[in-house]
Amino acid sequence: MEYNATTGAFIGQFGPANSFPLGAAFGPDGNFYATNSNIDVVLKQNGTTGAFISNFASVGDAAGLVFGPNNNLFVVSSSDPGSLTVLNATTGALKTTVDAGGILSDPEGVTIGPDKNIYVANNDNSNVLKFNGTTGASIGKFVSDGSGGLNGPRGVAFGPNGNLFVTSQSSNQVMEYDGTTGAFIAVFVNITRGDPGALSLPRDLAFGPDGSLYVASFGSGDVFRYSGSTGAFMDDFIPAGTGDLNGPTFLLFGEPSSVTTPEPSTLGLLACGLAGLAAWKRKTMRASVQLLE
Repeated sequence: MEYNATTGAFIGQFGPANSFPLGAAFGPDGNFYATNSNIDVVLKQNGTTGAFISNFASVGDAAGLVFGPNNNLFVVSSSDPGSLTVLNATTGALKTTVDAGGILSDPEGVTIGPDKNIYVANNDNSNVLKFNGTTGASIGKFVSDGSGGLNGPRGVAFGPNGNLFVTSQSSNQVMEYDGTTGAFIAVFVNITRGDPGALSLPRDLAFGPDGSLYVASFGSGDVFRYSGSTGAFMDDFIPAGTGDLNGPTFLLFGEPSSVTTPEPSTLGLLACGLAGLAAWKRKTMRASVQLLE
């Protein structure tokens, strides 16, 4: 599905249905890559139209994915024990699989840090693990078990201030950690149940081009927007049911790096079954699209 990045208005479906999407990203080639955990694959789709191109790679329980240095594509395997698979970002060929000493358990979200290393939300152990962005080797725990009350992390994202923000699914919060040391700073989003903007089983999160924080509230079916500097609730950016949105699992702002011309921005949504959420800048001209930048 596709939504306007300025208003949140529903535009239409982007690409074919995906029965269990848990992660997506634009590749260096400008194409769109998404996981389907039901069939254990990474799908490759046209970055402009969403049309299916191929089953790019096979990864068991494929969840979050991110492109990194050294022509690497990192894909999280959300099994127990879990693993981090490193693929050739051009061919999909397997480079290596890292189990981090068996401490990965139901991992899901993944991001690349300012230091070009890889950070993975390790759900069952309530920590965030760090991996070398060039080799994939495990570096260790970046955020320690339960730090600051972290309970069931699902999504990870670095903010404009350089700190790491993590959804705490079981406590319905967003946590902030020092982007260099991993030390706990504060509970960034913490809204009482029943109040506007209260999270319900939050999964992924991302900072938009406007600097705001967007969070996929899986339990309620909404995408909420918060101040990127204070965590204050701003609005229900995409209300549950808009374009049949139900149970958003991941979200991602980005753009195909192979396209260098100025473009309008839209918010896209991949929704099928367990509705996976993907937000991105599209390289296409439409009357309904408004410029963000």
